[in-house]
Amino acid sequence: MGSGPPTYEAEPTALPPADPDDLDDLVADTVLDGARYGASTLRAASVRGDSARFRGEPRRDALLTARFGTGEHALVLVAMATGARATPGAHRAAAEACHWIGRAVGRSHARLAEDIRAGRRGDLKSGLHRLTDRSLGKLRASAAEQGIEPEEYAAALRCLLLPADPECRTRVFFGVGAGGLFRLRDGEWQDIEPRVLDVPGEPVVGFGSLPAETPEGDRLTMDLGIPTPPSPYEPAPEPPREPFRFRASVARPGDTLLMCTGGLAEPLRGEPELCGYLTGRWSGPTPPGLAEFLADAQVRVKGYADDRTAAAVWEA
Repeated sequence: MGSGPPTYEAEPTALPPADPDDLDDLVADTVLDGARYGASTLRAASVRGDSARFRGEPRRDALLTARFGTGEHALVLVAMATGARATPGAHRAAAEACHWIGRAVGRSHARLAEDIRAGRRGDLKSGLHRLTDRSLGKLRASAAEQGIEPEEYAAALRCLLLPADPECRTRVFFGVGAGGLFRLRDGEWQDIEPRVLDVPGEPVVGFGSLPAETPEGDRLTMDLGIPTPPSPYEPAPEPPREPFRFRASVARPGDTLLMCTGGLAEPLRGEPELCGYLTGRWSGPTPPGLAEFLADAQVRVKGYADDRTAAAVWEA
């Protein structure tokens, strides 16, 4: 799609270099996962971008899907991260960010699931803020151990929490850095990425809108620049370095929620034809299968060649 054919070939042409003594450092070109819990069906994929495929560079995006707990008390985490551009350890930083947030959420999953079901949005926002800061703090510590600058071993991190309880339709997004959060409702795409302001001390609306409630009935949370209270899940780490994004909203039957890294968010915002294509593909009575979702997620658009990582949730 777009103004002409993409610059690079559609399939991988070169593999990243391998170290025979560190084969665990290799990253697969594509990963794919999915599940169904409660009222939601999850599809997730991470694909190396056309540019990295051509140059023989590893995928900078990392994807983690994990279930903590059992039965209706289980909590599903989807975490995705993108390493800093043009840095040799970008893929390792992304994987490490997903690893640390996975450990933090897993250790607190029972309390998190309880707070989601009870609608304790204040506790959720402050707690997840602390868990995120703590995880990214460990990434900075890892950079120090390697003797490199923190910005050279950093990652944007985006997460979804999905309770397995079929009676709970609250979906929680949180993270730091670029990417996208979209919702397909009644055949129309909505960009629901939480907005933050760059001016310290100014009011920051966590849900990207000023009213206390949207016309669709989603309740909103506002951050007035007040210092984040101690986390109910873990001790507080050092102060945050980047704006924290948070959104908790109630899904409607028929909704499709899409969280993605910048590699897919940018063409979705810049190429209406792609939005129209995905609307047609994802508005059917049943969610796509894994292979169908992968094909849809990697539809190529002229001018966009970055890695793509996407997780979509269909509501029954």
